[in-house]
Amino acid sequence: MQSFKELYIALTKAALQNKLEEAIEKLENEDINTHHLSCLLHPEEHAPIFSTSPCECDDEDCNCQKSCLFNALSKNEKGEVIVDPNACQFCGVCLDACRAKKLTDAKQTLPVLAEIQRKERPVYAMIAPAFIGQFSHDVTPGKLRAAFKCLGFAGMLEVALFADILTLKEALEFDKAVKTEKDYLLTSCCCPIWLAMCRKAGLMDHIPGSVSPMVACGRSIKRLHPDAITVFIGPCMAKKAEAKEEDIKDAVDHVLTFQEIQDVFELADINPALLNEDDREHSSTAGRIYAYAGGVSQAVKGCLEKLRPARSLPLKATCADGVPACRELIDRVLAGDITANFLEGMGCVGGCVGGPKILIDTEEGKEHVKEYGKEALYDSPAENPYVVELLHRLGYPTIESLLTQDDIFARHFKS
Repeated sequence: MQSFKELYIALTKAALQNKLEEAIEKLENEDINTHHLSCLLHPEEHAPIFSTSPCECDDEDCNCQKSCLFNALSKNEKGEVIVDPNACQFCGVCLDACRAKKLTDAKQTLPVLAEIQRKERPVYAMIAPAFIGQFSHDVTPGKLRAAFKCLGFAGMLEVALFADILTLKEALEFDKAVKTEKDYLLTSCCCPIWLAMCRKAGLMDHIPGSVSPMVACGRSIKRLHPDAITVFIGPCMAKKAEAKEEDIKDAVDHVLTFQEIQDVFELADINPALLNEDDREHSSTAGRIYAYAGGVSQAVKGCLEKLRPARSLPLKATCADGVPACRELIDRVLAGDITANFLEGMGCVGGCVGGPKILIDTEEGKEHVKEYGKEALYDSPAENPYVVELLHRLGYPTIESLLTQDDIFARHFKS
């Protein structure tokens, strides 16, 4: 019987050759794990993490279960680890904790390739701000865009441009909400793990109603191209769970990780570094630095200073990265032991550049992002004409209308 990994590789190769249905027909006569096959073909019907074989650990000594921050893991009578899809936030901690490596994350590669092969609707790649340098230092944004087009994508958009828009919105939200020394906001933009922890702690009243840059990008594409298929690619597995949340599931059709798309490039024999440039970038420094811990706070603070230079009460930020540090910061908030008025949390150490599906070292990734941020034509979205132009195309007459229009960039959080 083929292992899950072998089955995944074989079917991905078949999908790239537009022979997936033929490959599936052949598998029907072989001894295969039908659950594995279903997880690959219909990942939306399964939990984001599942067991590839029975766990051999005792319940009392099961690292997978003990590591889960959200009590989403249990075992059935066969010894298989069962994941509660309603509780799992897809942080990936259990994958690292599993000593026997018998847990795997859901793959959405085959549905994405099937959409591309059908050629019925345009498929757009949305690349996370942490991408720079991940596919080798020779792979520029333009070369990566060309690589996606070689696979059959209609185009690639940098989510950093939409992080610019959310930076504007959060700066305006801060200006509106923080009037005294006792007021504070918890940033909502980036990390679904941070949001889940804040929700569990009952702090949602202090989080402004903004979607993540991923959701903003997906909704914007669909506003301009209603028949589009949107695919987010990043270092984060939790984005797969975020994309399924009821109030925002209209935005992103599929989520792939850097590792998954790197596998596809290799199986398709595509080396992005050897391709010609297809360059068209419009994000500012602020949007690009969302990828590392502290970047969101830095971006919002700089934007607020541009928008409201005479503001008497400045933004004072404190940041936490990694789940233990985030938990400690939340405990301090609950205890009233904070002096900052803008709190940023990132579930991964180092921020998104330290995500579970990165391809390079965290510090190396951070340095690449910093350099890419310095190369931007504009420091802040407040002075980026491309942001204003995009907002107009999306139906937002002014920057301030980001607060008044309950539309594609707004979200209503439930406690």
